[in-house]
Amino acid sequence: MAASAERAAAIGGDNYAPVQTGDHARAVSLPPEALQPPAQVAAPAGLDNLAGRPGLFVGRTSELDRLDTALAAPGGAVVQAVHGLGGIGKSTLAAHWAATRPHGCAPVRWLTADTPAGVQQGLADLAGALQPALIGALPIEALAEWALQWLASHTGWLLILDNVNDPADIAPLLARTHAQGRFLITSRLATAWYHIPTVVRLDVLDEADALDLLTRIATHAAPGRDLDGAIDLCAELGQLPLAVEQAAAYLAQNPLTTPRAYLALLGQYPAAMYRAGGVGITPPERTIARIWHLTLNQITTLQPQAADLLRLLAWYAPDQIPATLLDGGPADPPALNAAFGVLTAYSMIRPAADTLSVHRLVQAVARTPDPGDAHRTPALIEQAREQATACLHSALPADWEDPATWLTWRTLLPHIDALADHTTPDTDTSTTARILNLTALFLDNQGLTARAISHLQRALEDRLRVLGEDHPDALVSRSNLAGAYQSAGDLGRAIPLFEQTLTDRLRVLGEDHPDILSSRNRLAYAYWSAGDLGRAIPLFEQTLTDRLRVLGEDHPFTLSSRNNLAGAYQSAGDLGRAIPLHEQTLTDRLRVLGEDHPDTLTSRSNLAYAYELAGDLGRAIPLFEQTLEDTVRVLGEDHPDALVSRSNLAYAYRSAGDLGRAIPLHEQTLTDRLRVLGEDHPDTLTSRSNLAYAYELAGDLGRAIPLFEQTLEDTVRVLGRDHPLTHAVRRARADALAKRAVDGPKWW
Repeated sequence: MAASAERAAAIGGDNYAPVQTGDHARAVSLPPEALQPPAQVAAPAGLDNLAGRPGLFVGRTSELDRLDTALAAPGGAVVQAVHGLGGIGKSTLAAHWAATRPHGCAPVRWLTADTPAGVQQGLADLAGALQPALIGALPIEALAEWALQWLASHTGWLLILDNVNDPADIAPLLARTHAQGRFLITSRLATAWYHIPTVVRLDVLDEADALDLLTRIATHAAPGRDLDGAIDLCAELGQLPLAVEQAAAYLAQNPLTTPRAYLALLGQYPAAMYRAGGVGITPPERTIARIWHLTLNQITTLQPQAADLLRLLAWYAPDQIPATLLDGGPADPPALNAAFGVLTAYSMIRPAADTLSVHRLVQAVARTPDPGDAHRTPALIEQAREQATACLHSALPADWEDPATWLTWRTLLPHIDALADHTTPDTDTSTTARILNLTALFLDNQGLTARAISHLQRALEDRLRVLGEDHPDALVSRSNLAGAYQSAGDLGRAIPLFEQTLTDRLRVLGEDHPDILSSRNRLAYAYWSAGDLGRAIPLFEQTLTDRLRVLGEDHPFTLSSRNNLAGAYQSAGDLGRAIPLHEQTLTDRLRVLGEDHPDTLTSRSNLAYAYELAGDLGRAIPLFEQTLEDTVRVLGEDHPDALVSRSNLAYAYRSAGDLGRAIPLHEQTLTDRLRVLGEDHPDTLTSRSNLAYAYELAGDLGRAIPLFEQTLEDTVRVLGRDHPLTHAVRRARADALAKRAVDGPKWW
């Protein structure tokens, strides 16, 4: 019976087919129509089994158009998320396109293709839908084979292969049937589809579409509800469709919770909120936390270090993460490369040249501890934070004043800020404090004093907590913070902090320690900046005397003290002592440091300025011209010292009444400072003010006054109302306005 039945099933001559149950075969009677060859079975209407809810679809116009074009041509198309993230909307796009676009395919069948078993089950379901009599009569393998024969012998159908994890799982299906119908493949894999003719890379929603999705779900039952903070919430979620939908479902279920309140909950209870959706709207297995947990399970099966790398990257800014930040990471180079490759393949990261990007929400989840998630235990999160801090510290340039390092600093700044934002001071280490301290020195050098002060305040708190108030590094932090206050023009906070630092260093280090001499010098300079020459000059004199005794007359710090004292004499109007001291300092620096040393160039410029103040422009201008020429030759035309030299020469031309040479040089200096330093750097603001004053001297109030007004607005915004430069610009603007009132048109 079994043998004849098997033959009958093969040739369609009898109405029996074998079905294996346990250890025995039994014969099952089938109606004759069930034994039709697959090629002779027509597809009845109503076989479509699309998943998803097209009614919730927003945006994606260009992607839908590409699918129209791709699916109209021979071959297949793959919908692939750029980031490969669960939740980017691959399946939703496929379902919406299949349900709403005029593709002309029938039947349209949805197969969950994440495993070989899933593919087989989808094919078996297709066989059962086409020939219901086969259900229960044939094993799943035979049903799948029957469906393959049907697909190979019919045209016009569309199979959506959803969530393919391995191209090998669908390779037999494509090989046997692709010439007859159409395939639409969705996958998190980014690097597996080079053989597919058309790849549609899916990115996050744009801002308007994300807001539309949030609004439609959240207001479905309450159209007039408060949506304050909706735009900010979508931005925080990185415009990721599933995350926006999950948040909107939560809001719909909690009508008293506004988007802004949800943001606060997300900040305070991130682990719980990444798991929370809306009952009946967001199934537990479709939350962001669950989706990415499953993805990481797959990734770590292939490469265990991949999760370590992702947790490390979570502490940086999401975009343009330099590859150098992976040096010294969680694995040796071969394992690190393997982890990098797996994360790229699953689009958890996106490489580009020497940088990479990670979706901001992936980062947020990856750095959020969750004891219930084996990939995000508190210990693993802490380990990743410490590794990210160490890698960032190793990547910092040693010098913040050398323009050759500025590009590196600017590349690292977003990631330094991100690390500071994503951590709390109580988790900071001495390494964190060092990163913040060095970064602040660079920011202060660039004129970004507000950001510098913020980092220095935290670095000081860290060092006081970790090292104690008398540790040398804590004293350095206090001195640097005082210097940043001084740069910001806040001498009311700078001077007491310098005084405290000097007192503490005297107590801890002793009278002749080099740091004591440095503190005394910086305090004297702060007094000088405050116009308190009565305290500045004696302190400069004491510092010079001590450095001569402790360091010797040729030490660079001794030469700096001599230079500073000469400047203080000069500010006091005592050019009789200032000029000889400037001349001596220049002579000594030429002998000790050489003619091309930056400090030598500074001394030459300072001496030229002293000559200018003395009215000796015959010696001042040639010296300024020589200094500019040498500075450009030694440091380059874009070095800040070269820009200062150019500004000084322009000022000297102006003092000599030579506005024909002064104004073009002021204009060039402003243009260069805008390009090199940026529009908000204090030196750029100074150049703008100098140019405005030159226009005023030339009688061109039509250009001078608007430039003064723009400069005043910018100095107030950048430096504050009480900064000395702001006061100077305000006075200059008032003088120009007064001159216009006096010299303006008169009506007779």
